[in-house]
Amino acid sequence: MADNLVIVESPTKAKTIAKILGTKYRVEASYGHVRDLPKSKLGVAVEDDFEPEYVIPTASRKTVTKLKELAGKAKTIYLATDEDREGEAIGWHVQAVLKADSDQIKRVTFHEITPEAIKEAFAKTRDLDLHLVDAQQARRVLDRLVGYKLSPLLWRKIFRRLSAGRVQSVALRLLVEREREIEAFRPEEYWSIETEFETPRGDKLLAAVVKVSGKAAELKDGLGSQAVVEMLEQSAEHLVVDLKEDTRERHPAAPFTTSTLQQQAGIQLGFSVKKTMTIAQRLYEGVDVGGGQVGLITYMRTDSTNLAMSAVQTARKVIEETYGKDYLPDKPRFYKTKSRGAQEAHEAIRPTNPALLPEQLKTKLDHDQWRLYRLIWQRMIACQMKSAVLKTREISIQSNQVTSQANGATISFLGFAKVFDKWPFQENVLPEVTKQELLKLIKVQPTQHFTEPPARYTEPALVKQMEKMGIGRPSTYAPTIVTLNVRGYVKKEKRALVPQPVGMMVNDFLVEHFPNIVDFNFTARMEDDLDEIAEGKRAWKPVVKNFYEPFIKQIQLKDKEVVKQTTEDEATDRSCIKCGSPMVIKTGRFGKFMACSNFPTCKYTEALDGHGKSAVEMTDKICDKCGSPMVKKVGRFGPFYGCSNYPQCKNIENIETNKVDMACPKCVDGRVVTRRTKRGKVFWGCSNYPKCDFASWEEPVAHKCPTCQGAMTKPAKKGYPVCSSCGFEEKDAA
Repeated sequence: MADNLVIVESPTKAKTIAKILGTKYRVEASYGHVRDLPKSKLGVAVEDDFEPEYVIPTASRKTVTKLKELAGKAKTIYLATDEDREGEAIGWHVQAVLKADSDQIKRVTFHEITPEAIKEAFAKTRDLDLHLVDAQQARRVLDRLVGYKLSPLLWRKIFRRLSAGRVQSVALRLLVEREREIEAFRPEEYWSIETEFETPRGDKLLAAVVKVSGKAAELKDGLGSQAVVEMLEQSAEHLVVDLKEDTRERHPAAPFTTSTLQQQAGIQLGFSVKKTMTIAQRLYEGVDVGGGQVGLITYMRTDSTNLAMSAVQTARKVIEETYGKDYLPDKPRFYKTKSRGAQEAHEAIRPTNPALLPEQLKTKLDHDQWRLYRLIWQRMIACQMKSAVLKTREISIQSNQVTSQANGATISFLGFAKVFDKWPFQENVLPEVTKQELLKLIKVQPTQHFTEPPARYTEPALVKQMEKMGIGRPSTYAPTIVTLNVRGYVKKEKRALVPQPVGMMVNDFLVEHFPNIVDFNFTARMEDDLDEIAEGKRAWKPVVKNFYEPFIKQIQLKDKEVVKQTTEDEATDRSCIKCGSPMVIKTGRFGKFMACSNFPTCKYTEALDGHGKSAVEMTDKICDKCGSPMVKKVGRFGPFYGCSNYPQCKNIENIETNKVDMACPKCVDGRVVTRRTKRGKVFWGCSNYPKCDFASWEEPVAHKCPTCQGAMTKPAKKGYPVCSSCGFEEKDAA
């Protein structure tokens, strides 16, 4: 038994650190928080100065028992949880449940899980930072007070099982207000005019009308634009009156913070914020790339753009060796963090070893891990390279009172853009012309346009706006967006976050009755207060008290004043298939649905699709178990027939679509059919599902293996049949 016990949050992190520390240390995972507020009650003693009541969750009891046993045999206990406030709080809770002496506990922190960083951290231990713990306690208590006091009011005044959150509700307000802007938007007409000229050397020059009679062109209708067209066509000459050339530099962006990583992973890779953070967590904690677990990136919850000088020096060496001295600036670049409340002592997200090129990991990481690593690597390397240099040209052509302008740019030096597959700027090469040169007008093209409404927020755009306004912190962006989706307040449509009726209803209630809770500035100031607690400038309980006292008074007032909201049922032309009563459209916590008007005597309901129509299709089939009509539904395995008497009768029949000409290899009675998962991925299954649960990601082949008579499948990567039992490959069938 090792004398040194190291406690981290996750088993993956434990495995990586154990490899680095060796046998003198026993590394164990706490599996996150070992104590939390109870789920069944408020858990905050409001009358006792907001003292939190912590309990050990049922799921953590075995872990705590094991940690206590190991701690009792260890001389030194190292708390190696993450370096942020939540990590500090997890370490504090571990110390509390272990009841270890303070001189037995040592706190270690690190930005990355590498041998050098771990050894340095264990050589420079410290005590737990109780200011960070208090900041996390304050956040947890505030969120609990809002959730457990405000949510029940929503249940009483709207309908049950709604929720409100301190940051969640403000993010929802951003989405709803944008949706209202879109609804209120009225398009306005405007026109643009493109001109095409020919130079004396026969080259074509495309330009656009920018001025009329010396003033900026404002073409608001067809008549005005036609008048300009006529002026151009009637002009006796088209003269190059001005020619400007300039050199501009494009500078690389700062290395990634949590916010900018979530934004760019969403824009460039199509990742949700949750997926980005899940993959980043794995890259940080360690991935086996041959030879054991290795931490590939630094800590992924950060708002700092600082870089360790050792990493900068390694990056400069990589730049010189990979791209040449011409791409290396004389001095390293340093970046100033722009986000509010940034913790400059932390470090940006970067590769732990910039010399580990993405190409070296392509076969050792899964596809998404590799793409995210490459994104982080490229951003870090680019931030230490020279700026790109563009040569710009601006050509002005005068035709009577009309001025057309052509803008061009050519790349003089790629600089940091050399790192990227796709350059962050485009070239537009203009033909050679000289000042006072006459051009020939070839074509004038007026085009009608209409102003566009503001775009809905995507996840990256919402994170960017939240960071800009100081709402939330790196650790809260992803959970906030996930909560809005889970609650049914928003729905993702083509990557856009679209507020749902129930979300708009909750937002309107909060804006009207609790303006402070959803006030952007108020929420940002609260984040500043939490930062000051973390810095030791303020005590956490007075901050909570200052928030809670007016908040609870408002709750009590609104509970008396506000009348329960009721939503009128929408009539339909449908009759209930169970009792024959009219069907109506109601609004619930997950939006609108169709229900029998004879509720609660009859509890029949139907889901609605995205167009407000019933997702249930009536058929003339009769259930062979109870004699009720069968309806057509769509489930996780595609369309199927279900009994309308559900849940009393749970009979279902599969709808055979896209049959494969072969019997099911498992039950023989069924036929193999192609189906799709919820996310659209194709797989093969038995038509007798759920009686037969045969399923395969690879296309089954009708004949058996000639070697062992096993089942044959046709993997997409190979394109020919392969035996799933003995591995025989039928390459001749390709």
